[in-house]
Amino acid sequence: MALGMVATAVAGCAPSTSGDEGGADEKSGTVRVWLFREVGNKPKEKVVQGVVDRFEKQHNGVRVSVQYIPVDSRAEKIKGAFNDPDSAPDVIEYGNTDTAGYVADGGLADVSAEFAEWDAADDLDPTAEKSVTVQGKQYGAPLFVGVRALYYRTDVFKDLGLEPPRTLSELAATAKKIRAERQEMYGIAVGGAYTYGAMPFLWAHGGELAEESGGGKFRATLDSAAAKKGIKAYTSLFGDDNCPATTCAAMGGNDTVEAFAGGKAGMAIGGDFNRQAMDDGAVRGKYAVVPLPGARKGSVAPAFAGGNNIGVLKSSRHRSLAVALMKELAGKRTQERLFDAMGFLPTFSDTRKKVAAREPFVEPFVATLDAGTKFVPASPAWGRIDAAQILPGMFQRIVSGKQDVDSAAADAAGKMDKAFAR
Repeated sequence: MALGMVATAVAGCAPSTSGDEGGADEKSGTVRVWLFREVGNKPKEKVVQGVVDRFEKQHNGVRVSVQYIPVDSRAEKIKGAFNDPDSAPDVIEYGNTDTAGYVADGGLADVSAEFAEWDAADDLDPTAEKSVTVQGKQYGAPLFVGVRALYYRTDVFKDLGLEPPRTLSELAATAKKIRAERQEMYGIAVGGAYTYGAMPFLWAHGGELAEESGGGKFRATLDSAAAKKGIKAYTSLFGDDNCPATTCAAMGGNDTVEAFAGGKAGMAIGGDFNRQAMDDGAVRGKYAVVPLPGARKGSVAPAFAGGNNIGVLKSSRHRSLAVALMKELAGKRTQERLFDAMGFLPTFSDTRKKVAAREPFVEPFVATLDAGTKFVPASPAWGRIDAAQILPGMFQRIVSGKQDVDSAAADAAGKMDKAFAR
């Protein structure tokens, strides 16, 4: 559905419960928006301004005020807005792993009714939709998605007669061959603090981070047999025969990308959003990307579906307008333009195929999305688990030899369960 049509329909046909959360549902005045300020933000601003101009023309007496906020300080600023409705925006951009926490804080409006009426939602990637869903209710619209795949050095592979690995076992063997022939390089750059690079190994072996037990309650499953098999597969990549634990245990995702971009690794797990770093580095013109393989030949390891969403604050006094603008900002037309401007992957399957047809680079990432992605537990506890570095701590204790897989996984699961129980 065209964005203008969506906006008009939603603004004119809001359900009778629309004004219940934020009080008055004013149909004029200023609608305030907070979006994230990206590195090189001007192209994003141009796309958003186009949305704002159309929206204001379609709604007499309405002005849209957009403020770009720093990503690094977003948590404090957004939570402050939850506690101060008078200065809060009506619409915000937020990280998709923050959904459950913001819902628990009482900050985001339930837009389930309007979401159900949105024709475009039928084409949303299921994981993207899951990222705005808490206990069956929607609290926003997905804006873009980011996934990781396998970057590899085409020149090194050609020189050593190697082919892109087709399974995770082949990945490990290929990494060791590279390391044996090129001692100055890691076979594959991995990091003990690279949570989102490690998760696909766990998921590819049938493991899960946690399972929902009903009513929004979760129980950690890191200590299951399948999860431990995946943890072992990832931590086995740390060692002198690939990526020495003395160096790689402390590495995070940015460190592994920098190692590959700097010519110090034959492979790395990186995102579609890391392309510029690669092209600015020593590997420009000497790399390619394929989906990270799974445990079985022909399979793709499930990737974590990161990205951002657009939501409406519960305190908004412009509920109908805010929801209409949310759909404009997160609609197909805007997502396609944001891809062209910023490289953000669309959350709509049909839009994603459209942009992939004209940009071959994104094909491996689209294939990864199409194969099925995963998301973190939709629990406010995830923020605490992430901040406490529970998963990196587990990986680091294993690769440093302080604990074996069984005991480290059991300890990490126990810590997660304590976080879930709070």
